[in-house]
Amino acid sequence: MARSEQQGLQVLSALDAAKTQWYHFTAIVVAGMGFFTDAYDLFCISLVTKLLGRIYYTDLSKPDPGSLPPSVAAAVNGVAFCGTLAGQLFFGWLGDKMGRKSVYGMTLLLMVICSIGSGLSFAHTPKSVMATLCFFRFWLGFGIGGDYPLSATIMSEYANKKTRGAFIAAVFAMQGFGILAGGIVTLIISSAFRAGFHEPAYQDDRVASTGTEADFVWRIILMLGALPALLTYYWRMKMPETARYTALVAKNAKLAAADMSKVLQVELEDETEKMDEMVSRGANDFGLFSPQFARRHGLHLVGTATTWFLLDIAFYSQNLFQKDIFTSINWIPKARTMSALDEVFRISRAQTLIALCGTVPGYWFTVFLIDVVGRFAIQLMGFFMMTVFMLGLAVPYHHWTTPGNQIGFVVMYGFTFFFANFGPNATTFVVPAEIFPARLRSTCHGISAAAGKAGAMIGAFGFLYAAQDPHKPDAGYRPGIGVRNSLFVLAGVNLLGFMFTFLVPEANGKSLEEMSGEAQDNENEDQARTAAVQPSMA
Repeated sequence: MARSEQQGLQVLSALDAAKTQWYHFTAIVVAGMGFFTDAYDLFCISLVTKLLGRIYYTDLSKPDPGSLPPSVAAAVNGVAFCGTLAGQLFFGWLGDKMGRKSVYGMTLLLMVICSIGSGLSFAHTPKSVMATLCFFRFWLGFGIGGDYPLSATIMSEYANKKTRGAFIAAVFAMQGFGILAGGIVTLIISSAFRAGFHEPAYQDDRVASTGTEADFVWRIILMLGALPALLTYYWRMKMPETARYTALVAKNAKLAAADMSKVLQVELEDETEKMDEMVSRGANDFGLFSPQFARRHGLHLVGTATTWFLLDIAFYSQNLFQKDIFTSINWIPKARTMSALDEVFRISRAQTLIALCGTVPGYWFTVFLIDVVGRFAIQLMGFFMMTVFMLGLAVPYHHWTTPGNQIGFVVMYGFTFFFANFGPNATTFVVPAEIFPARLRSTCHGISAAAGKAGAMIGAFGFLYAAQDPHKPDAGYRPGIGVRNSLFVLAGVNLLGFMFTFLVPEANGKSLEEMSGEAQDNENEDQARTAAVQPSMA
């Protein structure tokens, strides 16, 4: 009886040993399109915040066009993260209670409704427009938050043992295409409006530089985020519940076998008796707040949550404020020398270049190598290289800001993104979906992801204030520590991430049941029962 009962469940063994098939790719696309939408919705706001400032906060008596007041900029940029954090915790918990599939459609519908609502933020005053926008972006974030634990858990439970890391990473890699799509869509729309409406620079004609048509630009960009989510909804609803949830959590081995027989296109036996025996023994039923969980997985949860928290401080502070960094190194001209549409075009062009050169390739390096070198090595290397490149930006910062050296700065900046994505940005998403028990998997992934979003809020809000020039802060801001010192702080954050990675176990090549300890529990019980039977037979 050395073989565990759970290892003996044919449906789980069949999933672990399955060759890569069409249903794997279908699952990647269906789960990945949610992430594509998530990234588009979260990052496209940073492309239009300067435009919102011009439209709603320009004072024509001043030499420079308007910008969002600090409190409004923080709210518009950060409110979606608050929603995402709440959504990760709520839908993570709900995914373990109701099943992955049951909750999966809710998140998409919420994203569709709120993307459209964001673009329809109509009102009479700037304050009420921003309040309506923030309301819809909070609930948009709530839907996006649910996608993190559900997509990761569904993909990990569908995947085979050999290529599981690559499949989960491929779902996450769609985020890179979402960021890229945000830049390209903004480029296309701003180019079309520029061609149709020839606006002068602000310094030449303050009124005409921001025409009424500019108000349509940001609304169209935000509403287009509903499209990929809407296209994916039907396919999400057709996916069967994962076999691991049906068998190990819902305790319905018959349905799990029937569902996976269709998916794998092989005949699987009904293992209801085996399942009943496991249930009657009550093995592995400890909860999230039990001493057993703390003993087995407590440090693992601390490791996954802390590394994601630290990574997102650095990742989001860079990403959301790219446009400010580009301006400070003179890659984007002064606002007064451009029209509103020119500024949107130039900001989106810069972000698209960074996404194309640094963001997207990094994700796919992870996809191709994660099952070769393992999660642990990629995460350690990523944090280390991010630290190196942050210091490479910070130490000779004055050199990078002098005319003629800006391209070098952008190349170094691109490398920090490359190693974030070929590194902890991907692995912190993959690992929590692999190392926790099935009945707590979605919850623990949600907790880890929520810790990440707490870091994103610190990065987004903190960097907004910290990066202010100590001598000449922007209007409405207090003096900060400047971009250079902020980069030093971020390098320190990455170094901490490197150290906390040592709390996270390697899941490469192991089944989910081996990693979570569920297989070992039953094996130990079998051995104990055998040992108890042998003396009585003697």
